[in-house]
Amino acid sequence: MVQDLTMTPEWDKVFLKSEKINHRKVTFQNRYGITLAADLYEPKQSNEKLAAIAVSGPFGAVKEQSSGLYAQTMAEKGFLTMAFDPSFTGESGGFPRNVASPDINTEDFQAAVDFLSLQENVDPKKIGIIGICGWGGMALNAAAIDTRIKATVTATMYDMSHVNAKGYFDALDENARYELKETLNTQRIEDYRNGSYALAGGVVNPLPEDAPQFVKDYHAYYKTARGYHTRSLNSNNGWNITSALSFMNMPILHYSNEIRNAVLMIHGENAHSLYFSQDVYKKLTGKNKELMIIPGASHTDLYDQMPLIPFDKMTIFFNTSFN
Repeated sequence: MVQDLTMTPEWDKVFLKSEKINHRKVTFQNRYGITLAADLYEPKQSNEKLAAIAVSGPFGAVKEQSSGLYAQTMAEKGFLTMAFDPSFTGESGGFPRNVASPDINTEDFQAAVDFLSLQENVDPKKIGIIGICGWGGMALNAAAIDTRIKATVTATMYDMSHVNAKGYFDALDENARYELKETLNTQRIEDYRNGSYALAGGVVNPLPEDAPQFVKDYHAYYKTARGYHTRSLNSNNGWNITSALSFMNMPILHYSNEIRNAVLMIHGENAHSLYFSQDVYKKLTGKNKELMIIPGASHTDLYDQMPLIPFDKMTIFFNTSFN
């Protein structure tokens, strides 16, 4: 049964609305019974069946930010696109709030493909996905299981299961990993006793003086008008800390070598997580694959810096992959 969601009727994106597209809000349901909220972008004056693209990410962001910008821009290029809030976040359903799941969030992409496949103006044989940042890993995970996804683009992808299990740059050894698990499981007891969930994560605030450069990049981005949104968990420091446990024991990209359809991985030269994309790219066995490194770009530059995001390249990639 589809849940009734409360969605903001006015345009509340961090980017301007394009006059080249029609926009409307839609909902769809995943196989866990969660109703997801999405923005659908359609090129104006198009009477033919269109290729479609579902977009989500970054982790902790909402569809009114980067994913919406990507979706709207690709709609201007002639695709029917949809930016969605993953389960438990933004305007989408699911409880408890502000948690993540490697299984459910992979399913979110597959449910988006279900929805797009049944739209009258969509060619179901021409459906692709875009995953940004942490949702790039989810996109690849979905592509590894869902043969209907004919082309996948990741932008500044990082592997959330790897980060939670081993830390950035593999900083956690076996002892540190065990101590982290002890801490998180102890917190579960406190959560159950309190009848609520301890929230943590998001962007560090205030910013420590000795913070790594990539933490400074995140902080600078999400504290600006272009990076801030009232529903964005990264803007409001609101992830459920114990949800990291499900990622620590489940490598989401284990079967990425089985992706046969096209993959384009876009990453900034100065992005801290470039090594994730490089590692996954080596595992890909499909013929139509490419790792595109943007000179001088940081991790957050590829969230919304229009001159740096290769939308023309993505357009050629999708069109070539669909034909």
